[in-house]
Amino acid sequence: MEQAFVAVEKIDETPVAETGTIKGHVSTTDNKPATEVNVAIKGINRFVVTDGNGNFVLRNVKIGSHTISISMIGLQPIEKEVTVTTGQTLELSYTLQETSKQLEEVIVTARKSLNEKTVSVGKIEINLMDLPQSIAVVGQGLIRDQQALRLSDVIKNVNGVYLATTRGNSQEAFSARGYGFSSSNMFRNGARVNAGAMPEMSSLEKVEVLKGSAAILYGNVAPGGIVNMVTKQPKFNFGGEVSMRAGSYDLYKPSFDVYGPMTAGIAYRVNGTFESANSFRNSVQSKRYYINPSMLFKLGKRTELLVQADYLNHEFTPDFGIGTINNTTIAPLQRGTFLGTAWQYAKTKQTTASTALKHEFNDSWKLNFTGAYQNYSRDYYSTERVQADAAGKWARPLNRTFTNEDYYIAQLDLNGKFKTGSIAHTLLAGIDADRYYTTNYAYNQPTTYDTINILDPSKFTRRTDIPVANRVRQINTPTNRVGTYVQDLISLTSKLKLLAGIRFSYQKALPADSTNLVTGAKGKGVTKADQAFSPRVGLVYRPVESTSIFASYSNSFSVNTGTDIYFNALSPSIIDQFEIGVKNDFFKGRLSANVTAYRIKNNNLAQTAQFAANGQPNNNTAIKELTGETTSDGIELDLTGHPVAGLDVIAGYSYNYMRYTKTPDAKGNYVEGERLVNTPAHTANASVFYVFKNDRLKGLKVGATAFYTGNRFGGWNNTIGQVQNYSRLIAVNGFTTIDISAGYTIDKISLLAKVSNLTNTFNYYVHENYSVNPIAPRQVVGTIAYRF
Repeated sequence: MEQAFVAVEKIDETPVAETGTIKGHVSTTDNKPATEVNVAIKGINRFVVTDGNGNFVLRNVKIGSHTISISMIGLQPIEKEVTVTTGQTLELSYTLQETSKQLEEVIVTARKSLNEKTVSVGKIEINLMDLPQSIAVVGQGLIRDQQALRLSDVIKNVNGVYLATTRGNSQEAFSARGYGFSSSNMFRNGARVNAGAMPEMSSLEKVEVLKGSAAILYGNVAPGGIVNMVTKQPKFNFGGEVSMRAGSYDLYKPSFDVYGPMTAGIAYRVNGTFESANSFRNSVQSKRYYINPSMLFKLGKRTELLVQADYLNHEFTPDFGIGTINNTTIAPLQRGTFLGTAWQYAKTKQTTASTALKHEFNDSWKLNFTGAYQNYSRDYYSTERVQADAAGKWARPLNRTFTNEDYYIAQLDLNGKFKTGSIAHTLLAGIDADRYYTTNYAYNQPTTYDTINILDPSKFTRRTDIPVANRVRQINTPTNRVGTYVQDLISLTSKLKLLAGIRFSYQKALPADSTNLVTGAKGKGVTKADQAFSPRVGLVYRPVESTSIFASYSNSFSVNTGTDIYFNALSPSIIDQFEIGVKNDFFKGRLSANVTAYRIKNNNLAQTAQFAANGQPNNNTAIKELTGETTSDGIELDLTGHPVAGLDVIAGYSYNYMRYTKTPDAKGNYVEGERLVNTPAHTANASVFYVFKNDRLKGLKVGATAFYTGNRFGGWNNTIGQVQNYSRLIAVNGFTTIDISAGYTIDKISLLAKVSNLTNTFNYYVHENYSVNPIAPRQVVGTIAYRF
């Protein structure tokens, strides 16, 4: 490729000893600025990307001769030798042989299609077109454009995965394909994290969602899919950003992000934020503190070590919403009506630390090791379970808990590519082990705080004091897990590939130690061990390079945590999953369209028990019941594209039919054919953002996002011979929310503004029959950021 090159030396006003500065401009042959082009100094891991005007700056470059490389995926690199002298600024000018239109086509290709993105959730580098499974990725750009505040704001861009409930407004519970995610299905950088903490979005580089079965890779996971949050990584070029976000209901959120090199082989990154907010819910408040430091060590040409940590402190008001009347009807209260006390609280802390060591033996064989530690704690004291009678009378229950969890994980993966004759193999073999040590404290607080009337507050005088609550029991529960797995992608021909693998999992729940803190009496539980093999097989056919057709089968075993109502350990659930689909890339990657259909059969689904052994309502989510066989059938459509320069589109639709299919025909069992609660039949999403390219509006970005959740049921599923003479299901209508956004960038300053829930839609998230949390009304939020 030909090039035009000009170099002019100027004396910096403030020279820096032993270093200089390289700055310049890259344009196309039609004299237009070349944006999003990589400019690198070869050999020292320094690079920048040209801005909207085609300009770049490399500061603090060591004196001497260097090779400048101008490159982008789809272009032949331009390279030129330059000499940097002390305290001077070297000004360069490059001209690419492409026109601006040709370059835009290259940029679209460089962004990669949905089926070409690199993901870490699969533990191995496999072209997504060759994977017989559906994967969705939400990148940092969309997270930023939508000003995502919680994980639910990100997940709504992934069809088929949805926010199911927000019990007590204390955590976000997600579901996919009819199955709820627990802590077993939530990951950060490949290591499990406790789902009781609401993760920080400003720290994320991307969110990966692996739909369907992930048992072979991660062991004890629910069959709907897993979510992996990938945090921002250190870089060997200096940069960063400071920002301030403010919005409705006194939202204030300053954030910072700084990265750069410490030496030629060590890079760092530190980001953090503070968040303070009130709520559209009266008396509800929230404060968050977060920091995320990380360091990257280049230990050699083929070895690197990444060390990361983060700390989250979140203090907020538990809020069980507006509740129900007679357990059958959502209470007819205003959106902001708060039924708790002024003093109730939840204090959640989560600390994680991890190391990731990657070593390449050669171009074909790699070894990855990950070790991680997490501490999670929650201090909670609140009224809860809003269940009023027909006249609105409600005796407010009171609950006090403290939980501390230490979690350790180590995993080792070997990736290899080799051939046996003409057949190519992509091999993954690994072993992982983890340990939970959970401590729970029980308190002697009153079970009932007071009595109020939610329909007529004047009928009772509300209590305002904080009852004394002392610890009376400590329960320590250790759990150990280990698994080993092997998987091989076998290229039978250039068009036909077979993915086959198996995992062996072993889990041992050691006896729980129970100590009565009043009498000193101790109790010991029973050891429970479970083990199983989890096979997986999938076939992929690629009639053309841009299309793949796949079918897969997997069997998994899901250990059920908690106990039955008599405190006996639960048997594991055995799950069969079948999946077929088609992945397509059109117009040279400008549009991806994927369709997936599935069937999941859970032979022993475990759910929270409604009643304890004494017949009273069960308040403990760790006490569960096995409900028989369920079947989940569904179909999902994903669309992602960059149809024209500056336009980004994401859209999707999913249908799911989750119901009981085989339950014992006896009193107390669930009704066959009845749809499970919190499983909407239909969900859909669409997001469109456009960046103006013409000179008059250059830097302006506009966008809109729509999200639909269909009709679903809250409450409890009905049982045969139940004592209630009414349906225990609470019908909840579907709803649509629309957000609009606009932003403007000039030089290093950017402004973003968003109006969420534009139509002020009123709806609810319903957890069982006592936590009915209204969705947020129309709100305005804005962010100003300075990038350096």
